[in-house]
Amino acid sequence: MVAKTPDGPAPPPVVQRVRVCYAKRGRLRFTSHRDIQRAFERALRRAEVPMAYSAGFSPHPKISWAGAAPTGTASEAEYVELGLSVTVDPERLRRDLDEALPPDLDVLEVVEATGVALAEQLEASIWRIELPGVSDADALAAVGAFTAAERVEVRRMTKNGVRVFDAREAVLEFATLDGSTPACAILRVVVRHTTPAVRPDDVLTGLGEVAGLVPPVPPRVTRLAQGPLAQLVADVPTAPDRGASPVSGPTDVAAPGVENPTPGD
Repeated sequence: MVAKTPDGPAPPPVVQRVRVCYAKRGRLRFTSHRDIQRAFERALRRAEVPMAYSAGFSPHPKISWAGAAPTGTASEAEYVELGLSVTVDPERLRRDLDEALPPDLDVLEVVEATGVALAEQLEASIWRIELPGVSDADALAAVGAFTAAERVEVRRMTKNGVRVFDAREAVLEFATLDGSTPACAILRVVVRHTTPAVRPDDVLTGLGEVAGLVPPVPPRVTRLAQGPLAQLVADVPTAPDRGASPVSGPTDVAAPGVENPTPGD
């Protein structure tokens, strides 16, 4: 039996790939990644972006997502790669796409994608964790206990049941920030992207396990950057309260710095 093929010409090929760096802010931090994807697909149509499509009976726009932040966290460094059928000006695409997206989904930069695949460059993330109701002294003691531990086991419920894994191994840098106050400690943590992924809530669970630190109210979590491991670790000592969100370049991905990100509503 011969497989059927769609009638008509094949879709236009990809002539340009661009990488989009966007922020997820405010109330949209509670939006699922699937809903973010739908919002982008609608915005791409409204902005009339010349997307390239897959072949077959159900063509799909060529969109590649990587490193999405967990639901409930804000981010200044989310990434998506687009395959285009026509060459466009990246800055004009940034403006058009930003206008077409809902408030709190903000396009920070669009660059041409070259070199190593995006997913391979996103090796680690820098997270800012605000802990209302936790003193700086308590947070500092908990961070010290966490970093001194050889292993910090945490449990997470997955679709396949409870999974136990080490949260300590993935944490490369961990510190309190000078901006902390008696009423709200602020943490900064660099986390390597591993399998299974260690999320900020896993790190907070680990603080509870090794130091009994349990915030009285939900923490506010913001991803400041993600990208090549060496770049992010090198940035921490020299820029203790500044993110450098990676996106461009043939072998790394670097986007505008983030000064004092707005905490979630």
